[in-house]
Amino acid sequence: MSAIRTTLRAVSHEEQLSTVGHLDELRTRLIACLAVIAVAFGFCFWQNHRLLHLIDRPLAHQTQEQVRAGHGPLGATYAVGQSARDVAVQLHTVVGVLDGPGSRLSPGDRVALGTAERHLRRDIDSLSAPPEGDRPVTLGIGEPFTTTVTISFVFALILTLPFLLHQAYAFLMPALEPTERRHLLPLVASIPFLFVVGVLFGYFIVLPAAVHFFQNFNSSEFNVLVQAGQYYKFAATTLLAMGFLFQVPVAIVAVTRAGLISAHRLRRNRRYAVLACGLVAAVLPGDAVTLLLETVPLYLLFEVGVLIASLLERRDSARARSQN
Repeated sequence: MSAIRTTLRAVSHEEQLSTVGHLDELRTRLIACLAVIAVAFGFCFWQNHRLLHLIDRPLAHQTQEQVRAGHGPLGATYAVGQSARDVAVQLHTVVGVLDGPGSRLSPGDRVALGTAERHLRRDIDSLSAPPEGDRPVTLGIGEPFTTTVTISFVFALILTLPFLLHQAYAFLMPALEPTERRHLLPLVASIPFLFVVGVLFGYFIVLPAAVHFFQNFNSSEFNVLVQAGQYYKFAATTLLAMGFLFQVPVAIVAVTRAGLISAHRLRRNRRYAVLACGLVAAVLPGDAVTLLLETVPLYLLFEVGVLIASLLERRDSARARSQN
């Protein structure tokens, strides 16, 4: 079959396409992928305030702790504000005593004290607000725009990952035998799920630990201000790296199905897997507790991959014996 493909229908294993047909199919799928990414990017850019707030949340807690401690220029400003609040509280107490029962003040003085008391109460409420500094700073005139576009694009890629993988699988599927296709489909389907789990793990565990480590490292010697572009690049790199690291079971199943190594040999070399997981966790910033929290899931993913590979090998062995 040499007709030019204009739809996204998957080609069966029996169909024959010319070189032009394959190129046309590839072009069609690439256009579809770009269109889906564009729609997802538009949605993410529309919701960029929520996305930026979501990315800022791991930074906010740590930054506010430093501001409360008086570190950096924001901390110094907050310390001055707290001193002003203490003065306002004391003045409010003095005004209350002067305007209290038994005071011999003229009506005009009482009105003046009442006005001063209202102003002091308003200033105390304003100065009692929690510390700011939960948002990174921008230095360039175009940095807010470029940073927003970058974050929107990263989230768009994450949202469209299942569709992109499906298109890649549909394009490569005709080259596979039906049995190979059945084996590959669950593997491909698990990639987006593991990626999302890895991103969530990075967001709730790795990123806060990394921010805590870097924000407190020798912070007494620096006026720490977090630049938006660098922080978002670091956060995106961390989340994407954890998403790819959680593909360990898929990688293990892939290499065992390809015959590069057996599940039995992987089980025999578990100690090297523990060492590798520990080394990966050690590269990521954090303390001893974070190191343990990162090592354990990585090793569990290794065990899950070995278990799945073992089950598949046993199934293949059982089929081979039944056929003989």
